[in-house]
Amino acid sequence: MATYTMKEAKPAPSANKGVVFWLRENLFSDVKNSLLTLFGLYILYALIPPLLNWAIFDATWSGTKAELPSDGGARWIFIVEKFDQFIYGFYPESLHWRPNLVAFLSVALLVSLKLLKNNKVKIGLIIAFPFVCFVLISGGWFGLEVVETEKWGGLMLTILVAAVGIIASFPIGIVLALGRQSDMPVLRNLCIGFIEFVRGVPLITILFMASVMLPLFFQDGIEFNKLLRALIGITLFQAAYIAEVVRGGLQAIPKGQYEASEALGLSYWQGMILIILPQVLKISIPNLVGSFISLFKDTTLVLIIGLFDILAMVTLTNSDTNWLGFETEGYVFVTLIYWVCCFSMSQYSKAIERKFNTEH
Repeated sequence: MATYTMKEAKPAPSANKGVVFWLRENLFSDVKNSLLTLFGLYILYALIPPLLNWAIFDATWSGTKAELPSDGGARWIFIVEKFDQFIYGFYPESLHWRPNLVAFLSVALLVSLKLLKNNKVKIGLIIAFPFVCFVLISGGWFGLEVVETEKWGGLMLTILVAAVGIIASFPIGIVLALGRQSDMPVLRNLCIGFIEFVRGVPLITILFMASVMLPLFFQDGIEFNKLLRALIGITLFQAAYIAEVVRGGLQAIPKGQYEASEALGLSYWQGMILIILPQVLKISIPNLVGSFISLFKDTTLVLIIGLFDILAMVTLTNSDTNWLGFETEGYVFVTLIYWVCCFSMSQYSKAIERKFNTEH
């Protein structure tokens, strides 16, 4: 008669053993990694405690300028005092509710697009939203007081320039990419010439051309809004880069996809919109978002044509004789805002990639 013996169960590894194993495998696997780990820990020890002392523990959070210490921790009271200028620029304080309402409507639009199922309603909201924002911020309609664009500034202007540049350049870039792939020589060469010319010059040059040279082509007495000129220049500049990103996606699509759309009897535009472009945009998401993040950071260049974005407002407030010597706090504040915005865009792009991932 066969006998069976029960094997003793191995004890589960404790949490401490798991941590020790991870440390040994990842940080102290050999002498070289151990030395690099110890050196990295020393760098963190040398940098983080002083930074925390300056930014939090020794910082000044309230009081008046006369009461501020001349050295030591950060003096965040400067950010508190100039916060409205950093966010709204020279926009009238009594009318701050209008850009605040635009920000609220922007969030409401994103939520609505996620919840609504009717595509026609979604398209209607997307088309109407820019006009509603323009009326609210600029005024002149429905009894709203007019606010000239020269008074727009701060974070409000930064987001406005970046949003218009991203949204307007996206369809233009797609059309340029399709034109560059076209079989019509004239159209193809025009698109190639535009893309290569724009990509061959820096954005600062485009802004100078839009601000200084563009008015020369108009008759005397015709004024062209400075902000509108900057938006046109930034949009055309970004469209050239979007076109190259989309063209790379078009080249990655197998030829069989094009043949399949033709076999279904679809026209060129039907095949592009229904079959090709959805695949192109899906595989181009990382590069597209990278271009959008670069544009968001490049909005600081509008200072050279007299527009005061958030970075320019920090530089301007630092020249105030009542608040001299606060450059560090201002630039740290701007750095954090840019990092939060760019990091949020990056994380949102990853979420979109996971949503449309069809490989698993």
